[in-house]
Amino acid sequence: MSDGDVTDDLKLLVRTRHAIVTIRTLDEEFATRAIRLAGRDLHMAVLQWSLSDGLNRIEPPSNGNMGGTSALAGALKFMRGNNAFNLYVLKDALVHLEDRTCQRLLRETAMEFSRDERTIFLIDPDGTLPPALAAAAVPYELALPNEQEILQLVRKTVSDLNLYGKTDVRMSRADSEKFLNNLRGLTRTEISQVVAHAVLDDGRLDEADVNRAIELKRHRFQQTGVLDYVPPPQAKPQVGGMHNLLNWLRPRAGALSAEAREYGLQPPRGILMLGVQGCGKSLMARMVAAEWNLPLLRMDVGALYDKYVGETERHLRHAFAVCSAMSPCVLWIDEIEKAFASASAGAASDGGLSQRMFGQLLTWMQDHREAVFLIATANNIAALPPEMMRKGRFDEIFFVDLPADDARREIFAIHLARRNRDAGCYDTEALAAASEGFSGAEIEQAIVSAMYAAFQERREFATEDILAELKQTRPLSVVRAEQLAQLRAWAADRCVPAD
Repeated sequence: MSDGDVTDDLKLLVRTRHAIVTIRTLDEEFATRAIRLAGRDLHMAVLQWSLSDGLNRIEPPSNGNMGGTSALAGALKFMRGNNAFNLYVLKDALVHLEDRTCQRLLRETAMEFSRDERTIFLIDPDGTLPPALAAAAVPYELALPNEQEILQLVRKTVSDLNLYGKTDVRMSRADSEKFLNNLRGLTRTEISQVVAHAVLDDGRLDEADVNRAIELKRHRFQQTGVLDYVPPPQAKPQVGGMHNLLNWLRPRAGALSAEAREYGLQPPRGILMLGVQGCGKSLMARMVAAEWNLPLLRMDVGALYDKYVGETERHLRHAFAVCSAMSPCVLWIDEIEKAFASASAGAASDGGLSQRMFGQLLTWMQDHREAVFLIATANNIAALPPEMMRKGRFDEIFFVDLPADDARREIFAIHLARRNRDAGCYDTEALAAASEGFSGAEIEQAIVSAMYAAFQERREFATEDILAELKQTRPLSVVRAEQLAQLRAWAADRCVPAD
């Protein structure tokens, strides 16, 4: 969505006498610029209010603010008493509209403005209008830039910088595609900043700059607290077993690409992995993103919930918006049952919040058209609402059981190799036999414990050390045998075995 497209949309909203327009966006600078351009085309002045500067004219620019407009109530009184055909931009004003006086002033101002072509634009990254005002407003969704616009922004930034010195662009097609992919999910301002920083650093845009966007992206996701960008691993993760799941995933490796869409394929929607804790469900999520060469976004379900009314739903909406902007990508929701436990019980202890959140998730799962592959993991099927298990929510539901004998041999070999040991020097047959009922995580811990014991004696650890640690360990399959039996019985006719 270019400057011109947004400006044309905003001009139409003004001409059709929409008195209040809410613009939810992180790209405040871009939205303000579009409103200024709309005002210029319509021959209307644009006045802007913020808590720091009060109300001042930004198009055409002028110095100083309007007296008595530092508070929102004062600015609204000025607007209501001013008959000039102006456009108004209010930044971060939604939190101030909790005040009943400001609500009443804005409603009365909007009623006057709706009689002609005067409009108030409320720019806010994530707020919502109070119910009394929502009916009088029209929301305008300012999406993050798509791949085509990102390319245009990169070219424009490089062209602008060429005015100050020739920029040497040395990127292969593969590096260029990866660079553009890494920029997805950033605002227009952030994209320009990343490109400018790369160019001004050494006068070049080359292979060394491909991953510059990742740190900025990780920093911003950490600020939201809901999504975490998981960078591609140096080496692709290895898993033991999981052959049925791997065979299902392999044909879909390129199905989120533009080439697949042109072929007529719909992007795969996602999978639910249900199973025993510590058996590699989270590892599989990382492996899928690495194998498919896609960004991996992990949703922290614990960070979704906020003590302030409406903030939790906002967190989830924002997370889905970022995923859409980052597509094609993999969205990983670990232990999904923890987010919606109250929804499954129909509990009202949280005021219906979990049920509203669950409804939002189901709607997104059903309706989204972007190439976002959802990987959800769960340990406790009883805590999942039955609606989530309905056919069509996921492409497939896989049950991840404790690893069988051959899978345990693979797991021992993987973890030994990860610690720079040759698996051929260890009796993996004996280790696999001794570790029946152990999860992958418990097998890894047995190796680690054996290494600690041997290191204390300043010697190399051997098969016997690992066997000794296995003998001392009571695995989860023994400690929670009843729960595991129930889980297996439930999954028997409802899930596809992962291995």
